Amino acid sequence: MDNRLPVYSYPTLTVLIDDSRSFLDSLAFQLNPRIGYKIFHDTRETLDWLHDAQRYAAISDPIYAKSDELSQFFERHSASIDLSRIYHIAMNRQRFSLPTVLVVDYAMPRTNGLELCQAVQGLPCKKILLTGQADEKVAVEAFNRNLIDRFIKKQDPNALNRLEEEIVRLQKDFFNERTSTLKDLLLDETYSFLSDPAMGSLVARIGSRYRFVEHYLFPHPSGILFFDIRGKATLMVIETAAGLISHAEIAEDQNAPPELLSALKAFRLVPFFSDTSGMYSDAISHDWLSYCLPPQICHGRQDYYWALFDLPSHYLKGTVYPYAEFLKTQSI
Repeated sequence: MDNRLPVYSYPTLTVLIDDSRSFLDSLAFQLNPRIGYKIFHDTRETLDWLHDAQRYAAISDPIYAKSDELSQFFERHSASIDLSRIYHIAMNRQRFSLPTVLVVDYAMPRTNGLELCQAVQGLPCKKILLTGQADEKVAVEAFNRNLIDRFIKKQDPNALNRLEEEIVRLQKDFFNERTSTLKDLLLDETYSFLSDPAMGSLVARIGSRYRFVEHYLFPHPSGILFFDIRGKATLMVIETAAGLISHAEIAEDQNAPPELLSALKAFRLVPFFSDTSGMYSDAISHDWLSYCLPPQICHGRQDYYWALFDLPSHYLKGTVYPYAEFLKTQSI
């Protein structure tokens, strides 16, 4: 099981390429209805569209290069990260149109599937080659040369289930690779959960249990912001013992009620002070309990205290385009 946790992940397009219209129509009809797809019968049209789609659906990077204007030395250059840009990806209507997995038939007359895979080596797409029985040796060699990521025999009675499973795995691989540099820059105490396999497994289980379809790192309070297929936002607030103690110290400076202070110090509450910039303020002293939930604990490399909150609308500076709406409009 892959326990890696991408910094963000959302549904993307699977591109189906085969010169047989009847085969593609049948395959598309049988696919899980939550898999967004686009079909092509012509390889040249496919290549042109893929290059355009990568540019059209590109997501702006939250990492910025910075340099000290007073120095031209390389060591004075640094990176700056705008973490709020991560969860605001959910405002980008084009995100679901990003092609990340190609499903290509090998036996096509003008350009075979392997030649097509070679032609898109420069694009960050994962590739699944569909083969006949006689093409297995070709597929193995292509896999060993890293030209394809998976191959599936059309004659396999379990081919459809395997294809759907591999699409899900490869889309996750895509986001793990896409966000690896960003994750490396965030491995401090606040975001240590990103690299903890126990948290990776937990986020996957929560996503499956509540049928969340996309997630994003949330900066303040630290955690994971989920969206379901209809665009409803749920925030998983993740605290460490050090974080809860910090909350208690700030609350104590604000003359918080003793009950809140003792609960925070004993790790019996996870707070989300959503109306006061994330930290306790005496403005909510009369209603502090409504901003807190009892924690669940994830035992990883350290203990993580977490709880799920509905995200207030004022945190989202824009309208979330839900995956359900995209599935209604995708071209068949």
